[in-house]
Amino acid sequence: MRVLPDVPAIDKEFDYLIPSAWEADGRGPRITIGSMVRVPLAGRRVAGWVTAVDVEPNPGVSLAPLAKLSGIGPTPELIGLAEWAAWRWAGRRVAFLRSASPDRMVAAPAKAPPRDPVPSGPRDVFDQAFELESAVVRVPPADDGVAVSLAACRLGDALILVPDATRARRLALALRRAGVRTALAPDDWAVAAGGATVIGARTAAWMPMPELAAVVIIDEHDERFKDERTPAWHARDFALERARRRGVPVVMVTPTPSLEALRAGRLLRLERSVERDAWPFVEVLDRRDDDPAKAGPFAERLNSYIGSGRVVCVLNRKGRARLLACAQCGELVRTEDGGRPMVLLDDHLESPDGSEQRPVVCAHCGSTTLKNLRVGVDRAREELEAFVGERVDEVTADSSDRPTSRVVIGTEAVLHRVDDADVVVFLDFDQELLALRQRAAEQAMTMLARAARILGERRSGARLVIQTRQPDHEVIQAALRGDPSLVAVAERDRRQPLRLPPYGAQVAVSGAGGRAFIDAFVAPPGVQVRGPLDGRWLLRADSLAPILDALAETPRPPARVRVEVDPLRV
Repeated sequence: MRVLPDVPAIDKEFDYLIPSAWEADGRGPRITIGSMVRVPLAGRRVAGWVTAVDVEPNPGVSLAPLAKLSGIGPTPELIGLAEWAAWRWAGRRVAFLRSASPDRMVAAPAKAPPRDPVPSGPRDVFDQAFELESAVVRVPPADDGVAVSLAACRLGDALILVPDATRARRLALALRRAGVRTALAPDDWAVAAGGATVIGARTAAWMPMPELAAVVIIDEHDERFKDERTPAWHARDFALERARRRGVPVVMVTPTPSLEALRAGRLLRLERSVERDAWPFVEVLDRRDDDPAKAGPFAERLNSYIGSGRVVCVLNRKGRARLLACAQCGELVRTEDGGRPMVLLDDHLESPDGSEQRPVVCAHCGSTTLKNLRVGVDRAREELEAFVGERVDEVTADSSDRPTSRVVIGTEAVLHRVDDADVVVFLDFDQELLALRQRAAEQAMTMLARAARILGERRSGARLVIQTRQPDHEVIQAALRGDPSLVAVAERDRRQPLRLPPYGAQVAVSGAGGRAFIDAFVAPPGVQVRGPLDGRWLLRADSLAPILDALAETPRPPARVRVEVDPLRV
């Protein structure tokens, strides 16, 4: 029998014998592809997965016996998918098989009771979607995912992926109330192995599902579906491949479909009037006539929107000041080489990467009086408290407590810490629109959709307020009209001629061993190697296959290398 040890650096299979005693006590017949075992390797016992049985050893080779049968593990389907995923995301099979294995050893699947049919309602867009091989349904921002999940469960056991664990628990509770047998990933691994609808975040895509009937990806646009660790795999793309191999329909639901989703499935949507009314009222505060050096972070008309009710202000810049100028001579406060602006942190100036620090003093004239041209969220909170005359809570990714004040300000993280509001204000939305990223417009649109989810439908009277100097930008126009297709069309027309994803392929390489890895990489015809820029190289081609094949043949250096296929932030 062939075993892949749980040792990422090896990524090689070894042959072992089943001890004769195991045939007598029943352990031998229980070993199948995917079984989790322990084996002797290099003088120690390590965990591993059985990848093949009834293997004929090489002549003259003496095989060591297995040391322990730990429990059941990934199904043969997932063993095969792990091999594909290792190629698709330039990683090791071990990383994916760990995701496909239970956190605690399981001796046998949980027995599934008889199922009751899921009640059906009037035919809707979701029923139509599941008649297709792959579909994208554009839903209102506040859609909770229950309707599409029930439609999937009427077909049988469904795999339902959501961006975060909190939402998974809520959805699992709703389906259980409807009589659906559910397994919440990753805790209910044995239940899933026995047959159930699986609900969970990214790694739920690797749960065992013997009778998979449909796949649902809720909020497919959410970047949390992509693993930030190496290998940086994407749950949406993995689920699409799993559904294709099983021959079951996959439905992706989102208020702002990504171009990748639109290429993978047919777009279905609600009536325009229904979709438009599902977005909140949008107010645009045009700041083109405001002096950027004097106006500050708040437009004059803003006070009419924050006088009552729960108000959430978004400023996606941490710290006190992100762009400073000398009040005496007017020079920008920059690093010693003049290449980057310095930021104000507490009582000193610091470069964005932390490599350079100095006292609060102008390097040009020596003045210690500086003025803010672009405030950070810390400084904005102080000014907002003076503006509204009451306490204002601040929320960033580092915050642990939920805000309790009526008015809250924070980075993008605040949109995930507040469940509802009467007004959401983006204080500097141009920062998102002008970000030096290929997907800036798409990512800005998803941020507005997240704010719209907090506010609710138009009939609630809630307001989404956007301060900008680009009121005609397609992202803002899409929010005003409740029509995200404006962004999708503009993005398609920008990316397609430039062969940017999903119309081309990109792979980012970084890390201490990046230089050695790139030196060993043999670029096939049609593959460009660009960089380094800030310690990162970018591989580009018209399609992924030639890059991935070349990456699989490239030896890894001893130093750490991060290979990210389809990077979202370029």
